[in-house]
Amino acid sequence: MAENREYTPKVVVGVDGSDHSRAALEWAAAEAVRRGVVLRIVHSLGMPLVVSSYGGPTRFQPTDEISGQATSVLAEARRHATEQQSDLETETITAMEEAPLALIRQSHPHDLIVLGSRGLGSIAALFVGSVSVRVAAQAPCPVVVVPHEGGGHPATTSLDRIVVGVDGSYNARRALGLAVDLAAENEGDLVMVNSWEVPYPYDPVAMTAAGFQPQENVFEKQSEELVSDLLADALEGRDDVNIEVSAVRTQSNPVDAVLRAAENADAIVVGSRGRGTVRGLLLGSVSQGILHRSRVPVIVLPKHGDEDED
Repeated sequence: MAENREYTPKVVVGVDGSDHSRAALEWAAAEAVRRGVVLRIVHSLGMPLVVSSYGGPTRFQPTDEISGQATSVLAEARRHATEQQSDLETETITAMEEAPLALIRQSHPHDLIVLGSRGLGSIAALFVGSVSVRVAAQAPCPVVVVPHEGGGHPATTSLDRIVVGVDGSYNARRALGLAVDLAAENEGDLVMVNSWEVPYPYDPVAMTAAGFQPQENVFEKQSEELVSDLLADALEGRDDVNIEVSAVRTQSNPVDAVLRAAENADAIVVGSRGRGTVRGLLLGSVSQGILHRSRVPVIVLPKHGDEDED
């Protein structure tokens, strides 16, 4: 009978030696120290599978040269991370699988996965080959996608100001819960964004003159009630949490509204409706739009990413 040992949460970061992964590494190292956990540094070799008539699929084994390159990438990543955070405890993993599968297999529900934003630079990448999108859709835990500016300015590693978009959906409520936890842990500010667009099938001036209530007023009232209800649920039983909450209601596309609110923020939190099989490669239009355009780290809470395994 296998020994039942309690799992210790970790921060898991994917590295490949690029500037994008270095930005993610620096953010992950800072977060691991904040949480007081081990930083698990993962490098994927992506060795191909071979199917033979004599057995099941097997992976090619890496050559000595490939193994040596992997060792060098991990050693350099560990050195850089510990230079950034002297109190950091690390472990390194060389994975045979392709990067998305490797990161998912190396993580558990209470972990945090961190990776760079490379692969989000084109519309095609959003739908096919992006490691970030695939992991963010299918991971068992929250995923942080860290952008990297070409001028050599990595994203801030602080979490003093967090933005979360809410719309009353189940995914938005989950994202708000995670944002509240992160803001509380870091004694930071939390900004809730609820956007709405007013459709005008008829002349609004004529409708108002005829005695109809302006639609802006209707949506404004609904937004106030929504934000109030969401906040009450998220802070229920948490009287010890001192969080400054600023509710932003705006008549604009939700992606634009969240990104505008996040101009001076340290991170954005979004919920994902990621699904299994091939459809699980897609996150939903709002999550993908924010990932594609954000200049600050985006924390994605995948479907069931905040629940324990059975």
